[in-house]
Amino acid sequence: MSALREQNPNPQSELKYSNPFELLCAVVLSAQATDASVNKATPALFKVAPTPELMCKLGAEGIAPYIKTIGLWRNKAKNLQILSQILYEKYNSQVPSTYEELIKLPGVGSKTAKVVLNVAFNKPYIAVDTHIFRVCNRTGLCVGKTVKEVEDKLPALIDKEFIQDAHHYILLHGRYVCKAQKPQCGLCVIREYCKSYPLVKE
Repeated sequence: MSALREQNPNPQSELKYSNPFELLCAVVLSAQATDASVNKATPALFKVAPTPELMCKLGAEGIAPYIKTIGLWRNKAKNLQILSQILYEKYNSQVPSTYEELIKLPGVGSKTAKVVLNVAFNKPYIAVDTHIFRVCNRTGLCVGKTVKEVEDKLPALIDKEFIQDAHHYILLHGRYVCKAQKPQCGLCVIREYCKSYPLVKE
């Protein structure tokens, strides 16, 4: 974690948002899609619907044209409408700040809930996506056959000093260095600790 922090001392989410609601929507949209594809679609959507009330009024049919470039857009449009309605009616248009409440919203899985809690509310959660799952297994940091297994075991392996930013340290390392295809082992700052090094010839 020290090496990853030195490499990236101030990690940030690469999703574009201006409030917790926009972050929640962006993370829901990012499921099985890239952050880049989400960032291309959301500015226009958030311009017309930056609040749960306005998103709800837009409706699934109104949301759809803005997100058609994103995978699974039909289901995601429906989820955004319903979760916006729940936030507007039940939470006074505020995004809840507990895992138990977030996980009940449509389109919100464990990863989405933990990203929102970590990024929007600065809570020490580690969401495990494909990048983190790959890096954890490949390096030997946290070995598990499923995302849930890694997600359950990983927090106990991270020192409290690093827990807040661990999600981004590992995710960004996986996205730009420890890639699924052609990992950049020569650029890796944690290769001395990696059980799989070298994955490619130097």
